[in-house]
Amino acid sequence: MLVWPGVSLLYVSLLHFNFTLTRSDFVGLSNYTILFAQPLYWESLGRTALYALLVVPPTVALSVLLALLLTRAAHRATGWIQAAVFLPHVTPLIATSLVWVWIFNPQFGLANAVLRWLHLPALGWLESPGWALPAVSLTTVWHSVGLYVVIVMAGLARIPARVLEAAALDGAGAWARFRRVVLPLLSPTVFAVTVLATIANMQSFGYIFLMTGGTHGGAGGPAYSTMTDSVLLYYTAFKYQYFGLAAAMSVILFVLILVTALLQKWVSARWVFYR
Repeated sequence: MLVWPGVSLLYVSLLHFNFTLTRSDFVGLSNYTILFAQPLYWESLGRTALYALLVVPPTVALSVLLALLLTRAAHRATGWIQAAVFLPHVTPLIATSLVWVWIFNPQFGLANAVLRWLHLPALGWLESPGWALPAVSLTTVWHSVGLYVVIVMAGLARIPARVLEAAALDGAGAWARFRRVVLPLLSPTVFAVTVLATIANMQSFGYIFLMTGGTHGGAGGPAYSTMTDSVLLYYTAFKYQYFGLAAAMSVILFVLILVTALLQKWVSARWVFYR
């Protein structure tokens, strides 16, 4: 279920692959050579990295903040609040993408209504090359943060209460306890959330495809401003039917995700504390 599809993908990336299986010519590394010669492919990798940078840090920061607030709250409504935070993650992408497309509508959307109320200039959002990717990133953060809040709350539950009590008795304030006690003990969970969010968003497809299609110039638009690697891979395989090229793109994306995860693991030795 795991090894054979991966091996098959690597093999297909070395072929001029005909989906009907009537003819598939072995071309070696030609697909990779063609990809590396395409400026649009390099731009898609850059947008993938930018998309991950726009999504991952806010997602991790919000997850920790919301988890701390929900853990400290002692009220009967806490369970409902936790459910509300997690609910976007289990809401169907198609339904929520339609809602967010309306929110970002430049004529009558809620986002520009709020900006006008604040006496700020309205934005083009999904119809603007400069704002389309940040708009989709904001939607992705809203959708995914609930899952990571649950993970961080589980990490907070593993911190011994006696450690925090000892720090308070030693005169440490709330900020000092968070910085010197909570954050180091929570660092393995924060690291896990960072890696999971990075992997998920480097191959993110759903919201970009759904929110930038249709009247907004086709998925990946406008003007290729949201054409990430996954969206370009979809077009390459299922619209233009260059399955060998698409397989090569998948292999390269896998390698990039693996290298990024290993780099994060190497960097984590400097700040992750395993007790």
